[in-house]
Amino acid sequence: MTGSAAPKLVGAPRSMSSGTGRGTERGCVAAIDLGATSGRVVRGIIENETIRIEVIHRFANVPTQTPDGLHWNVLGLFQNTLDGLTKLVRHHGPITSIGVDSWAVDYGLIRDARLLGNPFHYRDERNVAGVDDVHQRIDQADLYRRNGLQFLPFNSLYQLSVDRMHGTLDLADGFLLIPDLFNFWLTGQRRCESTNASTTGLLSLDDSNWDFDLASRLDLSLDLFQPLIQPGDSVGKTLPHVTSSIGAPEPVEVVAVGSHDTASAVAAIPMDASHAAYISCGTWGLVGVEVASPIRTDASRAANFTNEGGVDGRVRFLHNVTGLWLLSESIRTWESNGETVDLEALLSAAGRVKSPVAVFDANDPSFLPPGDMPARIADHCRQRGLPVPDTRAEYARSIIESLAIAFAETVRTAADLSKVDVRTVHIVGGGARNTLLCQLTADRVGLDVLAGPVEATAIGNVLVQARAAGLVDGDLDRLRSVVVSSVALRRYSPRR
Repeated sequence: MTGSAAPKLVGAPRSMSSGTGRGTERGCVAAIDLGATSGRVVRGIIENETIRIEVIHRFANVPTQTPDGLHWNVLGLFQNTLDGLTKLVRHHGPITSIGVDSWAVDYGLIRDARLLGNPFHYRDERNVAGVDDVHQRIDQADLYRRNGLQFLPFNSLYQLSVDRMHGTLDLADGFLLIPDLFNFWLTGQRRCESTNASTTGLLSLDDSNWDFDLASRLDLSLDLFQPLIQPGDSVGKTLPHVTSSIGAPEPVEVVAVGSHDTASAVAAIPMDASHAAYISCGTWGLVGVEVASPIRTDASRAANFTNEGGVDGRVRFLHNVTGLWLLSESIRTWESNGETVDLEALLSAAGRVKSPVAVFDANDPSFLPPGDMPARIADHCRQRGLPVPDTRAEYARSIIESLAIAFAETVRTAADLSKVDVRTVHIVGGGARNTLLCQLTADRVGLDVLAGPVEATAIGNVLVQARAAGLVDGDLDRLRSVVVSSVALRRYSPRR
């Protein structure tokens, strides 16, 4: 791990930002991309075999603590969505379609057209009781054979079990995951998109439909489950008041995309899936490979790997690793104490740290809730006899070293379990900007890392919409070829 060449650009980039011309493109689509800390409305254009995107409106996503728990402000997020669509139409003219993606597992309970309270945040502590209830009703091994999901205490089936125990489900006649809820508000149509539905724990791996037998065993009413649709299917057209609100001249088609944000991100990775692993790195690091069919062996269950739906029926075989949440929550803590933190300067200082730093288990459950992350890291290190970071730069370096090791180990496990001959690792999302993380991951895994695109989720969202509109055709590999011709990647080679 001594000297290294600078990362290399791969491919000739085409412009990823659009011009200001109005109505000059063959088709313009709107991607609504909702992340766990921020959302954005993105304008996407595909023309001449390339994709161009422009962030029209960006807004914060800040959860709110109330006496009953931690909640998402979905009404505020939806209003920001409408504001962004209004800006897009006002400045760039009509749009062909709208597609919505977001984080997984969280949902809104509805009755008729009414939302029954703000959705809970997956980091809320209420989920513990749901885990106990579900596992008393069904063995974990049997559950894995049915849904193929990694155990995470906030998976939707655990949350729904809590709502049942509290009596909340008695009032509901449906549940909609966050993108499906937004689609409902846009169109009035209740549908559940399959890639996000695959994260609930209530979708059968055998036929990719709702597992009503499992739902009955968990005492969940079958009336809660909405019809499933696939990426590229039409949800419906915008309701009259939505059409008027955003200033569109006529109702706009709302298209189902890979509504789990990772499904959209993976769809935009310019990779040869037979020889690549991926890391979709933001708040979480989703580390895995793409395969044709689910893997639900005893070994994959023991390794806590998940099988989630992808675009065009592909399977995302991956493991959730705590991602840049560790760093962003540390920065939030420092700033709440009155300190000013410049992320670029912090990462630069972390790169200059020469003394050994603690390498800790990034997936330790103590790091899951919001709160004072540096204090928890320090406690974790003390309890295990590891050196405790002293400066902010040392904390950042310790976090990034720990993430790089977790990513590398997970890539190797994914390759071993899937038998995919991994020769290259792709990092997309916000982590692709983090040069220190990308280089350390290459060093730890011993393979070239290709970083980019940063806005993979929005690009994947746009691509599925564009194909539905006839602006591009072909399978998922064809969509990825459009990304190859549009985006410059940055290559990090392992230092010997």
